[in-house]
Amino acid sequence: MSIYSVLLAGHIGAGTICLITGALASFVRKQKGIHTITGEVYHCGYVVVFLTAVIMSMIKWSELAFLFYIAVFSYGMALYGYLVRKLRRNNWLPKHINGMLGSYIGIITAVLVVNGEAVSSVTGIPSLFLWFIPTIMGSPLIAMTIRRFARPGSSKRI
Repeated sequence: MSIYSVLLAGHIGAGTICLITGALASFVRKQKGIHTITGEVYHCGYVVVFLTAVIMSMIKWSELAFLFYIAVFSYGMALYGYLVRKLRRNNWLPKHINGMLGSYIGIITAVLVVNGEAVSSVTGIPSLFLWFIPTIMGSPLIAMTIRRFARPGSSKRI
């Protein structure tokens, strides 16, 4: 088994963990407990996704350069969302929501793009659109979530 195969297996496993824990953290009650635990697991999984994506893209740059850029941008969002929650500076909650859900859009985009041919054949959606659909659909959801949880005087704070 090659180093690339090992990295790919770890990347897929960690990405699957991110997809599951990201969805779970989005739907559970926003308080210490399940939300914060799944958030920590999501972030740890994202570190693995990021590192494996960077290394794999360097190994096969001509084929996977796009993976490097998705990884840097989406993990940047995850790290931002994670750190603003940890530091809890002024107006941290909308930044946390934006970073974490923005990084989730990155994971979904990567899954769709990597599996673009299969997704396109099943859905009829052109492969190029798969790059944009998660952001087009996810951005309004982020805005609604910020309005719901991060408005002044809201009792729904984490």
